[in-house]
Amino acid sequence: MEQSKETLLIVDDSRLQRAVLNEIFSPAFNILEVSSGEECLQMIKDKKNMIIAWFSCGVTSAVACKIALSLYNDVHIYYIETGSGHPDNTRFLADCEKWYRQPIHIIRSDKYTCVADVLRKGFINGAHGAACTLELKKKVRYKLEKELQHWDGQVWGFDYDPKEINRAIRLKQQYPDTKPLFPLIERQITKPDAMGMLWKAGIKQPVMYSMGYNNNNCIGCVKGGMGYWNKIRKDFPDVFNEVAQIERDVGATCLKDKDGRIFLDELPTWRGDPLEEIIPDCSLICQIEFQEILDRQVERVMKGKISINDVA
Repeated sequence: MEQSKETLLIVDDSRLQRAVLNEIFSPAFNILEVSSGEECLQMIKDKKNMIIAWFSCGVTSAVACKIALSLYNDVHIYYIETGSGHPDNTRFLADCEKWYRQPIHIIRSDKYTCVADVLRKGFINGAHGAACTLELKKKVRYKLEKELQHWDGQVWGFDYDPKEINRAIRLKQQYPDTKPLFPLIERQITKPDAMGMLWKAGIKQPVMYSMGYNNNNCIGCVKGGMGYWNKIRKDFPDVFNEVAQIERDVGATCLKDKDGRIFLDELPTWRGDPLEEIIPDCSLICQIEFQEILDRQVERVMKGKISINDVA
């Protein structure tokens, strides 16, 4: 069994210095970062009352974290770095830190560096979800939860949309111990609303949205459809070619249709429509876990008959 790493808390008011220290010590330690002694004491002091807010570099999670800071006294914001996001994510994260007036703690897998690293294992998609979500996000979350042990709630960025409400309900049902909180659903805030709130705050949305993608998932999301992958082929040819080669090496594919598997290097350029293929925000869970069948309680939440907090 792989021995778990101890956690090292870096306290420095320089973002650059924290990044340098993170680079040096991350091979041997799980890294947490704060920018002042006051924040360090706050983190150490009484963890059982803390709120975990998950930041994904997406617009809805960014706004959910901001709302959480206005609602709770002890909010700790975490971002799981997968190593496969757009470089602009660094800018967006820094802008949000200024907006929040507190740091976002960056955590990552101590086993894999990026999505391609995981795909080379030979497993891409399956009945229980995408391997990259499990290895790069879920296991990292589980490890943090084990280290923290206590929290009063976890803030998630699901927005006010039937499918997102359905995902929130499934999350509550499958992971009740996370004590999930959904501030956007509670306030009926949609993704366009969240984009507007960022615009009013003077924060430019992540570049992936401006490029025509529905979310800010990893570049080359294995849950994408044919139109999505044809767009990746055009926008990020190096990523497309890398994943296409991995598919051949491991004998597995991201895509399939009624006739079976479709290797990326055989995908016709005309197939699919990225505008019609709605890929959910990867978040820290996997859409494949939460089936497309809508829970009967979704309509009641949408009509205001019950709160998202009251669903069972």
